[in-house]
Amino acid sequence: MNSFLIQIFTFGITTFVIWMVVIPYFIKFLINFKLGKQIREEATVWKATEFAKLHKKKTGTPTMWWAIILIITFAMVIVSIIAQKTWLINNSLLNQRETYLSLFTLFSVWFLWLIDDYMNIKWIWRTKWLSARFKMLWLIIFWLAWALWFYFKLDWGNVWLNLWFIDEINLWAWFIALFIFVIIASANSVNITDWLDWLAGWLLLFAYSVYAYITFDQGLFLLSTLCITIVWALIAFLWFNVKPAKFYMWDVGSLALWANLWIMAMLTNTIYILFIVWAIFIFETLSVMIQLTSKKLRNGKKIFKIAPFHHHLEAIWWSEENVVFRLWLIGLVLSSFAIIIYMLLK
Repeated sequence: MNSFLIQIFTFGITTFVIWMVVIPYFIKFLINFKLGKQIREEATVWKATEFAKLHKKKTGTPTMWWAIILIITFAMVIVSIIAQKTWLINNSLLNQRETYLSLFTLFSVWFLWLIDDYMNIKWIWRTKWLSARFKMLWLIIFWLAWALWFYFKLDWGNVWLNLWFIDEINLWAWFIALFIFVIIASANSVNITDWLDWLAGWLLLFAYSVYAYITFDQGLFLLSTLCITIVWALIAFLWFNVKPAKFYMWDVGSLALWANLWIMAMLTNTIYILFIVWAIFIFETLSVMIQLTSKKLRNGKKIFKIAPFHHHLEAIWWSEENVVFRLWLIGLVLSSFAIIIYMLLK
């Protein structure tokens, strides 16, 4: 275990150092190629004029930061393989039992949304970016494949609850439908929350810290190393995002990070923990769904001034800092509560 602790610490610090060196050059690259955030009034239903006015000053801020962190994560995997071959460490980060599913999920989701983000920024094609229908179809196919893998290859048909009155629920084939529904329903939850400086980054940092502990506690040391690598990458990201933010996460990072957490929750049998950690993201997504439904059914009438909910708070004259700090506190409390629940029920 001591060797794994050293490995986890080394990989985390190394990732942070690389990030601190690379990020300034990456920001210049994004600025030079005009890969900046676009604030537009177009919305799914009606116009988002209030949102555009509120965040117009953020137009042009570099985005797509996760493009570089995935490259660095991949580089750390290569380094770990080389280190294993040269006997510096016992196990690389590329491990069939622990990290195959997680790494493949990160990179496959990252690749499609890297293309989508680039098309969005550059205003490519008449529809401006990959259509929602195409992306939804792609996500359904991708997660259907993963659900079938869990069900048939890993013999996963149960949801473990570890409660005192029930240990598990056997869903049989309904497991496949549940697997797909949850991931699709919450696919944009991070992206929806990623519009205020530091907000999504800190909430993701809390979530990955929780799973770094859970994976380590369950003896999945390589998966824990991967979590810590992402945690330190997020720390470096937040270091450069002290208000005003120097660059943003956007879809290319947000969907990949969420998808990876879902896979980790499945691998560790801790879906109930993920729902606790993810509560703010879930509520933000629900606020958007409620708003869109109201606008469609009530001829444009809204429940919130702006959706998602954190923008509503801004619209009623909460400062951006007040919104972010208070949601941090809630996120920290939820993460602490999640670890306590995990320790009590394991």
